[in-house]
Amino acid sequence: MIRKVKLGIDVFMERHVQELQGKRIGLLTNQTGANAELISTIRLFHEHPQIQLTALYAPEHGLKTNTKEGERFSDSVHSMTGVPVFSLYGKSKKPTDAMLEPVDVIVFDMQDIGSRYYTYIYTMAYMMEACARTGKQMYILDRPNPIGGHIVEGNLVDTNFTSFVGMYPIPNRHGMTVGELSRYFNEVFAIHCDLKVIQMVGWKRDSFFHETRLPWIPPSPNTTSLDMMLLYPGTCLIEGTNLSEGRGTTQPFEIVGAPFIHGEQLQDEVNSLGLANVQARAISFTPTYQKFAGEPCEGIQLHITDRQLFQPVQTFVRILAVIAKLYPKELKFLEYGSLKHPMFDLLAGNAQLRKVLMAGEIEDYIRQCHLDTGDFIKMRQPYLLYR
Repeated sequence: MIRKVKLGIDVFMERHVQELQGKRIGLLTNQTGANAELISTIRLFHEHPQIQLTALYAPEHGLKTNTKEGERFSDSVHSMTGVPVFSLYGKSKKPTDAMLEPVDVIVFDMQDIGSRYYTYIYTMAYMMEACARTGKQMYILDRPNPIGGHIVEGNLVDTNFTSFVGMYPIPNRHGMTVGELSRYFNEVFAIHCDLKVIQMVGWKRDSFFHETRLPWIPPSPNTTSLDMMLLYPGTCLIEGTNLSEGRGTTQPFEIVGAPFIHGEQLQDEVNSLGLANVQARAISFTPTYQKFAGEPCEGIQLHITDRQLFQPVQTFVRILAVIAKLYPKELKFLEYGSLKHPMFDLLAGNAQLRKVLMAGEIEDYIRQCHLDTGDFIKMRQPYLLYR
């Protein structure tokens, strides 16, 4: 098959390997780190005579992306290569100076899914900070934003609500590649890392992943499809409530429900809004784990009718407002003793969304999102690599 897009890893192996000859290389990756022929970056580096791979670094979900969300794991040794694997989702999410002692250069090769909540971009940022602190160089091997780079949507994170699901004031759907984000983070937030981005060849901003003709590797257990990733900038907000976002089913982040919801009632109310480019369908489901494990639930599945024009954040703000109106006593926002804010507020990046949802007054919030998006589009412009 003829590929439309050449990945950063393939460009690196063709043109840049010699730059790292004689240096000790650390690789921050997971199973998505692979070339267009599905050979892992770990193996490519380990078997290459000019690359000295001395350390591996694993983000949330681990190197094999088979660890559940939020589940911590320890350092280990990579079975095939014998190289130490440092956990960046264990005792600390930030690389320590000791973790970087075995390397001279860090290479980042992982697939993002284009949403502010997804933690890999913050693991990248923490590694950039560690490299700046310890004088190490960092390479970013760029990959496509699977939901495109032409649409930006959502609010900016309030500085009082930063967290590992929203470390910087970027919108819910940022429309940037990891390479572009690394440049943005490095300059706008003054990380000052010695950074080099290896660009893709042939990627267009308005492309969805299937248009690249590249093989898809899921970057985490619940990234199941393109539509799931398109919905995620909106549906991830559900994680901060007592509603099920579909974890423990075959359609995570495509459905929303709970034992107290009447599916057909919610379907009719949502469809009566006339939301653009999406249709709700009543469903029943029983999660196998997480919220309501083993309990029958009803709710809706969202079917996208036009991927190019669909707006997930605005869509889900309106759907949550419907649920808050129908089930004001049943809908709850989750709080954890270890967090200073409700989880919903950390995902939203503010306390305002929760308040306007319960008050049924969302229009001003949606207008503010549009203003935030406009500001971000201007701010990100100097850091874009693909026009």
